[in-house]
Amino acid sequence: MAIFLTEKDVNEILTMDMALETVEESFRLLAEGTATNSPRSRLRLPTGVLNFMAGAAPGVGVMGFKSYGVARGYPVKFYLQLSSTETGELLSVMEASDLGQIRTGAASGVATRYMAREDASSVGVIGSGYQARTQLEAVCKVRDIKYARVFSRKPENREKFATDMSASLGIDVSAVESGEACVKDADVVITMTSTSRPVLEGEWLSPGTHINAAGANHWMRRELDAEAVRRSDVVVTDDIEQAKLECGDLIYPIEFGTIRWEQIHNLSDVIAGRAKGRNTDEEITLFESQGLALEDLTTGMRVYNIAKERGMGQELPF
Repeated sequence: MAIFLTEKDVNEILTMDMALETVEESFRLLAEGTATNSPRSRLRLPTGVLNFMAGAAPGVGVMGFKSYGVARGYPVKFYLQLSSTETGELLSVMEASDLGQIRTGAASGVATRYMAREDASSVGVIGSGYQARTQLEAVCKVRDIKYARVFSRKPENREKFATDMSASLGIDVSAVESGEACVKDADVVITMTSTSRPVLEGEWLSPGTHINAAGANHWMRRELDAEAVRRSDVVVTDDIEQAKLECGDLIYPIEFGTIRWEQIHNLSDVIAGRAKGRNTDEEITLFESQGLALEDLTTGMRVYNIAKERGMGQELPF
């Protein structure tokens, strides 16, 4: 019988280490051709948007989808539905807001593992929302980070982020007063915002920097200016076909001829060794994260299997 898992259930099980391992495996499955991902669809309504994303990973026995409705004035809730690729039966419905936050951070962590310099020790984070927290946590899991800086528009938000993350990660995290000061000489730069205008300028970047751009998952959003994209020697995304639909950071520079889609690689190809995430220590590398249903499904399946072992969850009457 299928089970329902709450956010509390998911958080009792899922760790960043687990998510890093599972998300990396999902890209290996894509590279092997034993998994598929369907780009996000957005159904526009008079009061908001219904978002729907699906995929399948027969290699781990799961297929399904994540959906979330956005209605003006109300909080967003994410739900994940898992079904068996062997029998087609429903396995689980779970609340997936925190799962999505963790797997999004994990995707940037996996990209950092393959694209950042081995000696990377500093991070600049633009954005101080809840998603930025797991971005920094994941990077700290794959590199020996000594310190980080954070910038966001509201001083109180960036100060709280710095205080909380210093305590959580055991590193020095300081709040700064500009985006330029945040990324100056940083080995890894993270952008996690909902802005429609660039917050990262290419002229601020130092040779050897790796960028995780994780907020611009809509064609109307941009976090990087054209110069940041132009200076990036290696550009990788989680899924090129999805990026063509919604990655504002790439769509606009490509329209103006700054870069071509043919120059961009899938992260699955980097993990499989068919493309390089970095060629020299001097290169600037860029990972554009859109967020894939497959990441949700494989991570959700991992959570589901552990929940079943522990006897967790509420049985659904169908």
